Amino acid sequence: MEKITFLFDPRSPWCYQTSRWARRLEALGEIELDWGLFSLEVVNLAADEDPAALDAEYGAALRTAILLRDRHGRAEMGRFYAALGALMWEQEPPAAGPDGPAPAPSSAESSRAALAALGHDPALVDAATADPATWTAVLAEHRSWLDRVRGFGVPTLVFDGGAGPAVFGPVIRELPDDETCVELWRHFSGLARYDYLFEVKRRKELTLRAELPAAVWRADLRVQAMRAAREAQRPGGPYEGSSLEWAMAGLRQDSTS
Repeated sequence: MEKITFLFDPRSPWCYQTSRWARRLEALGEIELDWGLFSLEVVNLAADEDPAALDAEYGAALRTAILLRDRHGRAEMGRFYAALGALMWEQEPPAAGPDGPAPAPSSAESSRAALAALGHDPALVDAATADPATWTAVLAEHRSWLDRVRGFGVPTLVFDGGAGPAVFGPVIRELPDDETCVELWRHFSGLARYDYLFEVKRRKELTLRAELPAAVWRADLRVQAMRAAREAQRPGGPYEGSSLEWAMAGLRQDSTS
């Protein structure tokens, strides 16, 4: 049986959709899964921005995953990601108000709900975010994957239990039936073993969304945040010269201070 390490960031609906496919493959006896963390917010920082100082939007979720892994094992980290993803992406979003889409729960709030669904104490989130060592551990894991597999995004699948080739994807819009899940896996895993195969890609529509109930809602919220951050990046703005992720984090911090 193929052993796969699945690198994830809960921020990405595409990553969550692929994780549903991977879990189905595991249930069908095709693969055995392990889990690793990769931060999209960190990888998108500018070279001169210190990730240790980043107030990451999904920091609470990643830090909780690390603490849960350290206390209960890697499989439990994977269960947490599944529960968190279901809450974030598979729940119907609240109705939009007169000012646009309703705000989403923070990653800390969603993480507490995910822990409760698994029978863990939701206060684990507060323990994780109160301990600077958990963010240090997230960054260390992120850097280790960056160095080992030259990762740049999620989902990334690392073959041979994390020691083999790493491939970004597959990025899938919807979860296929079981027969197609297996067929896709066998095609994909075969291609992944050809070291000289560099890229296979389709033309992507800007409006394309993962087939998940909350995908459009959360995408609209992110577009709003990105627009505000780009305004703050303009010459003379408070985040002139910073990366988009840094500006977005700064604006979130400014709004709560």
